[in-house]
Amino acid sequence: MQGYLQVLAFIIIGIALLWFGFNLFIGQWARLRVAGREYNIRKHKEQRLRDGKAAPDDPQACPLCSMKLYKGELIQTYAYPSITGGKDRLMHIKGCAFCIDGEVKRRCPVCRTSLHTNHFLIARIFERSHKRNHVHILGCCKCKRHDIM
Repeated sequence: MQGYLQVLAFIIIGIALLWFGFNLFIGQWARLRVAGREYNIRKHKEQRLRDGKAAPDDPQACPLCSMKLYKGELIQTYAYPSITGGKDRLMHIKGCAFCIDGEVKRRCPVCRTSLHTNHFLIARIFERSHKRNHVHILGCCKCKRHDIM
């Protein structure tokens, strides 16, 4: 009889732990945790927009909107493989989180035209073995189209 009570106690404790784990990772508590994180991200973005912009040629600035990027913030890019097998490749730069959301005006650093959120910059990336990679911006998809024609 005592063996059955121990097994029953383990089953009840196991069910309680499963319920707690489900609510923590999948249920309502997880939704509250995600909503709090989204609030913190929105609050952080509002603070960053109040701080202002960096110099356009600053290496830690977004080339489209000149927003200063802090550690861990990245720019969305697409680098294509080299056709000739060299160390330079073609790259498309979509922008930072502020550009892609449309919260900040986007401008081409070459022709200075205003860009929509679906436009991108065309650049070349030069891979160097002992130093950081070098990126040379050629222009946006609007002004480079006129160079091709």
